[in-house]
Amino acid sequence: MLYQASNPHGGGLYGRTVTLDFSVNTNPLGTPPSVVRAVEASAGRLCQYPDPCCRDLTAALAAYEGTGENQILCGCGAAELIYSYCASIGAESALVTAPTFSEYAAALTAAGVRVERYHLRAEEDFSLTEDFLPALENSGCEAIFLCTPNNPTGQLIPPALLEAVCEICRRRGLRLFVDECFLDLSDGGRAASLSGRLEEYPGLFLLKAFTKSYGMAGLRLGYCLSADGALLRAMSRRVQPWNVSLPAQLAGVAALGETAFLHSARDLIRRERPVLAEALQSLGLRVYPSQANYLLLQSPFDMHAPLLSRGILIRDCSNYEGLGPGWYRIAVKTPAENRTLISALAEITRDLSSKPLSS
Repeated sequence: MLYQASNPHGGGLYGRTVTLDFSVNTNPLGTPPSVVRAVEASAGRLCQYPDPCCRDLTAALAAYEGTGENQILCGCGAAELIYSYCASIGAESALVTAPTFSEYAAALTAAGVRVERYHLRAEEDFSLTEDFLPALENSGCEAIFLCTPNNPTGQLIPPALLEAVCEICRRRGLRLFVDECFLDLSDGGRAASLSGRLEEYPGLFLLKAFTKSYGMAGLRLGYCLSADGALLRAMSRRVQPWNVSLPAQLAGVAALGETAFLHSARDLIRRERPVLAEALQSLGLRVYPSQANYLLLQSPFDMHAPLLSRGILIRDCSNYEGLGPGWYRIAVKTPAENRTLISALAEITRDLSSKPLSS
């Protein structure tokens, strides 16, 4: 748990009154009923230790991903896997894009790895472009961290560019960490995953989680894919053996059968995202293009505090490297929830006393 420290992420529902949480990018449809039933059914088995090898879950994941069971390692959420990965690779330096998920740099720093930044540009909608390739070629870093779709920008890395990155990393013997945790809810879905390329790119490591796709943030369940068995063994040795709870394992197996649920969620997101973006833009906000279930936006006025006073929580992105005050991330939710957000923002923008942000 956090000890005498603030939570730098979304989901800060505790200790405050929140009726609508737009700060986390979980499935707008919530948790599949089959997952809820699996958790409820686990109540009668709470006297048991969980399987430390996650046998049933690993087998189900191998079938789902089309990989070998020996290429899978499960963890207590994606965050645990990030930290065990960074502590296991033995790198001196790593290249991380900015803005992106802060736990990559935090985990690298905790492992004594020097972090170098490749800054994405607002004028290019924070897209990763081919300009990254010469920077990668000239980098002295041993590990590269990418996220597709990126958090908080919602931008997918173009397949051809990602392929070129993989080739450079293979040729130079670099480790390539690719976070695909939001991929299931993106426009391309899991068809854009690199899971079928593990043998081809031995330095490739894919991070995945049940958190966002299946609305399972409270259960803490993630997994990773790699053809590097030595790496997965090293990561496993850095966590305690019962790190994945019995309810989480059973819920994960149930979730993998929810293909139709994911399709419905993606359809909803594709319909609602442009509607939400247009409404936000009509209020004078700069909304950046996204291919995921969230939007990055820039505001000339403070949005976080006025919305929170109305019981609506959004993600203040001022602590993201490469952003700052006035930047926010908003999840795409159901039509009714999105309308509630827009209505509240319309009230705020009509209030001429809203205090402008200092530069």
